[in-house]
Amino acid sequence: MPPSPTPATLPKTLLGITLALAFAIGLSSLLKWRADAAVSRQHAAPLPVATTIYRLQPSYQEERRFLGVTEAPRRADLAFESAGQLASMTVNEGSEVASGDVLAQLDNRLLQSQRKSAAAELETLQADLELAQLKAQRQQDLQASGAVSREAIDETRLRAQALAAQNKAVSAQLERLDIELEKTALRAPYDGIVAARYIDPGAVITAGTPILRLIQGGPREAHIGVTPELAASLAPARTYPLRWRGETLQAKLRSVRPDLDPNTRAAVAVFELPPGTAALDGEAVTLLLQRDIPEQGGWLPLSALLEGQRGVWNVLAVNQQDGQWRTEREVVEVLELRGDKAFVRGTLADGQAVVADGLHRIAAGSAVTPLAP
Repeated sequence: MPPSPTPATLPKTLLGITLALAFAIGLSSLLKWRADAAVSRQHAAPLPVATTIYRLQPSYQEERRFLGVTEAPRRADLAFESAGQLASMTVNEGSEVASGDVLAQLDNRLLQSQRKSAAAELETLQADLELAQLKAQRQQDLQASGAVSREAIDETRLRAQALAAQNKAVSAQLERLDIELEKTALRAPYDGIVAARYIDPGAVITAGTPILRLIQGGPREAHIGVTPELAASLAPARTYPLRWRGETLQAKLRSVRPDLDPNTRAAVAVFELPPGTAALDGEAVTLLLQRDIPEQGGWLPLSALLEGQRGVWNVLAVNQQDGQWRTEREVVEVLELRGDKAFVRGTLADGQAVVADGLHRIAAGSAVTPLAP
């Protein structure tokens, strides 16, 4: 016969029996609650839901975007061709200038002094030349009477020729000084806006030191990097859509550069922005292109998608079962996103009604009342 429980083991036995009874009661209550919930769902009033119709199509258009920048047709860092002290500057950053306007001036007092000296020398030579020419003319008149020797006539004639040559040399020197004086004034090569000012008056500069940056005014260009394959398909003089400041512009393609950017390995397409486009130099602009992708699927609103596992998505299809509309989970794959829509493919049939919104309050198998799309 088994030994009788001792007083020490009796409480443990009673505790085990109590726990087993509590577990059995709890499990029974849980099963009853789930059964009641299922019955409640079956008899609950159908929930009205917004639906959309899934339409199959053989392909979709993929939108491709290529980023670029706007640029002025011309921009340059302006500098003097000679060294000297910067005497004055008549413009500031943001100043609008016209072609030929003087923007800055070098100290030209030394050149002015050299020019005055050369001009005085030229006047002296012109006077000497005129005297030599008159003397040569008189000697030729007296030659017939034998009053002047042949040697004197030749000497006077050659003296006049030498003075004429010196006259030309000093005239050339004056012309060179005039050119140098003209280059001491930095002039605008085209109409534009001063974008930067690098040096202030009083500084001593060397030849070629940048003084100002000038950006040409007027219409801007868009320089956009594209793949070499796409560059070959672009047609000059054709218009393409560009996105700028939230607007879509139609810009004409001027040309595609025949080289690749060494940093990005992309070909650069140059577009002419429409007149009146007030784009700043260096603003971002995007080229919008579309191409057909031969993948079968259909468009659905993003609000109709439920995130699933392993990168797939779910939707709730609406089907009629036993005279009542109920939701059913279907698996889809997202191929393209565009705004608030997604192009998907999966187990949906053409013309299938899908819950379009409010998925947080609907479960698979729920009774619903589909609303017209």
